[in-house]
Amino acid sequence: MALHRFEPRSDAAPSRKRRFVRAALTATALAAAMSATAGPILASTASAATAAPAASASATARVGASALSRALTQQGKPYVWGAAGPNAYDCSGLVVWAFKQVGVALPHSSRLQSTAGVAVSKAALQPGDLVFFYTPVSHVGIYAGGGMVLHASRPGVPVKLSPLSSMPFHNARRI
Repeated sequence: MALHRFEPRSDAAPSRKRRFVRAALTATALAAAMSATAGPILASTASAATAAPAASASATARVGASALSRALTQQGKPYVWGAAGPNAYDCSGLVVWAFKQVGVALPHSSRLQSTAGVAVSKAALQPGDLVFFYTPVSHVGIYAGGGMVLHASRPGVPVKLSPLSSMPFHNARRI
């Protein structure tokens, strides 16, 4: 479903090493950030990963973190049902817009988005993961770290950060 690729081009052999080193450094930075926001148990689990899986996980985490960074610039924009930016958003429209900015196409439906990517437990959330609420799924936000979710909630309330605990958690996915 994603439009991005993390495979090196054949004419870019020298950059493979740079990409691997960058991915390893990013994994280390993520582990440090997780230590600060998710506690020492999760951080030690993250830093214990081997280099190859860390590079792959790091690449995936970078996509979500990049999408989150784009989405954070939309705070304060109004909620409009069915809108996907850049002037207004509904919950799934904000996610569609943010991930489109980093080259990932997602459906404009929180229910369909709730099956994209890879399942993530609530305890393993990382900034950029999609978090879904209610049963059946009817709302989505982007996990921002520190127990906060960026989302477009309802008419009259602009795009904002809210506590994850303020809505009934359903599931989470990493794109």
